[in-house]
Parts: sequence; structure tokens; C-alpha cells
Amino acid sequence: MLVVRPTRPADLPALERLASNATPRLTNLPAHRDRLEERITRSQRAFEAEVEFPGDEHYTFVLEDQERGEVVGTATVRAQAGAREAYYTYRQETLIHASQQLDVRREVQTLSLSHEVSEASLLCAYSLDPRYRGTSAESLLRRARLMFIAQYPERFAEILAMAFPGYLDEGGQSPFWNSVGRHFFVRDYQEINYVAGVRSKSFIAEVMPQFPLYLALLTPQARAAIGREHPDHESAMDEMLGEGFLRSRHVDIFDAGPVIKAERDRLSSFRRAAWHPVRIRPAHSLPDAEPAMVANQRLRDFRCVVARYALSPTGQLMLSPEHAEQLGVEEGRAVLAAPLALPGDAHDPGYDEGEL
Repeated sequence: MLVVRPTRPADLPALERLASNATPRLTNLPAHRDRLEERITRSQRAFEAEVEFPGDEHYTFVLEDQERGEVVGTATVRAQAGAREAYYTYRQETLIHASQQLDVRREVQTLSLSHEVSEASLLCAYSLDPRYRGTSAESLLRRARLMFIAQYPERFAEILAMAFPGYLDEGGQSPFWNSVGRHFFVRDYQEINYVAGVRSKSFIAEVMPQFPLYLALLTPQARAAIGREHPDHESAMDEMLGEGFLRSRHVDIFDAGPVIKAERDRLSSFRRAAWHPVRIRPAHSLPDAEPAMVANQRLRDFRCVVARYALSPTGQLMLSPEHAEQLGVEEGRAVLAAPLALPGDAHDPGYDEGEL
């Protein structure tokens, strides 16, 4: 019996464990007790605040296995990525160098510092206990955030973004960092990644070169890592592309991991979500049906579970007493449901032509 809910102070030990076990270690989920305590407090304030437009709110969720009585995953949404300080990325661009006199025209690939993603809402800080990988728990934790955003659109930007961890070699080193950032900081990737998580990434942008980086001057290993996600996150990338996200021209300034973006109303979970009144029936009497994400409509007590998308002839969503209790809903109360499975014809369209 898995349920996604807002985090609370008692979850701190679990968040510490999830941060320590994240693969690879995440800048936005540092294994630092004080920072994690701040994260919980900040999230509680966000859920309790009256919000009319996105700002510096951070909404942190956890996945709880109620049978085991333990928290087994966490994920966060930052209402505005750059609300407090600019959210820096590298933007992939093409410069044309031409000379009529020499009859030369060359297209040169570059990376330029950018803070265009600052206005987007950022899905981040995802970590799941290894025991639950390869199960529906992955999709539930990753996409329950979309069910929350769908209910409270005024709290979030029209554009959603998600930054994936970049490629690391067998030694846990980032070829991109070693070719770029290491020249400006005498620290290895893992150390600088931790420091940025405990503090912020803004100091990186202050020291990194402000001029475009010419890809031809980087090592072949660094060029190959640009826009490439960590192998452990390939299935997550496939799912979010299937959801409707698009690869953008932006990459992380540390490891060059890809940043994907989407207009939220074009995402599958938004387009296919529907409200249904609840009808409670014994689990053994429920008809077979495809699984769905089902969320209640409570802000501070938000809950999202995976249940069968079983509808009565009158459009009621039939839930077992156990799922109704998890969601905290009574018969007749409306819930939001969206199919867990994504459309089978989803594909990766490459870079977003509209430059979202």
C-alpha cells in the first residue's frame, strides 16, 4: 500500500538515507541533516501558504509504504527554479564563422551560460529506495507531482522543467567537469557537487567563464557527455519523454546532464486526467481495469495512490475501502484520476523546436 504525501518532520531520517543512497549523488538532495531539515520546514510553509502565483515555494513529497511503515522515496517541485537566485544552465548554440575572402564558412557548436530556465517550475530531488525500482512505485513518485500541479495550477509556471543527472565514468567522475569546471575550481566533481548542494550553484556561475565555450576545444569525452543522462536514469528519461516533455538545448553547468521542458497543459497526465465521484466497494468485487494515479483534492493533506481505473456506468470511480482510507475520501467525494500507463505511440521528438 504505497501513498505519496507531503513530507513532515518525522521523515528526516528517511530523507537522510534516501539522499545518501541516491545514484548518483544529487546536488538538489544533499546528504546534509541541516539542509534536509530546512527542506522539510520550507515544504511545510509552502503547503500552508496562500499562493496566487509561483514564487520561492518548494513542495517536497515522500512515498510511504504503509505496510512496512517506512518512507521509501522522495521528490520535490520548486515552484520557480530561479525565484531566489538565477538558475544557471549551459545553452547549446551554433555560431557561424565565415570569410568571403577565404571562401570559408564554418558552423561551430558552443555552450553559453543562460538563466532562461529560471522562470520554469522545476521537478527535482527524486530518490527511490532500490527495492522499489522497476515497479509502479517509480512512476507514482515521479508523476504524482503532476497530479498536484494539475489541481493547483496557480502555484506553478506554465513551463515545467526537469534536469537529469549527467554521465559519469566508471570512477564516478564527470568528463565534462574535468574538461571545463575543474580548470576554475581545484576540486573534483563529487566534492563540488556536494558543496553546491549545501550552499547553492550561484557561486559556480560567478567564477565560470562568461564567454561561450567552443565544443571543439573540449576533450572528446566531454563532448560525448553533453546532454547525456546518467545510465541509471535512462528509463526515467524515457518515461518523461513519453509523458510529453521535450529535450531542450539546456544542460547542467556541472556535468552537462540534459534539461527537459514542457508546456504543462500538453503533458499526458494533464490531458487525460478526469474528476470522478468515489464509490466504495469491496476490493474483491471491483472489475479488472488498468491502473491509474488517483489523488484527493486536499492541499495540505494531499495523497496520491495507484488504484484500478474502474468506473461505474454512471462515471463513478470504484475504490476499495483501503484505497479510500489512504486517500482520506468518503463515498461521493471527487478524486482526480489519470492512467498510469502512457500512450504507446509516444516518442522522443528531439529538441523542442519552439524553444519553450
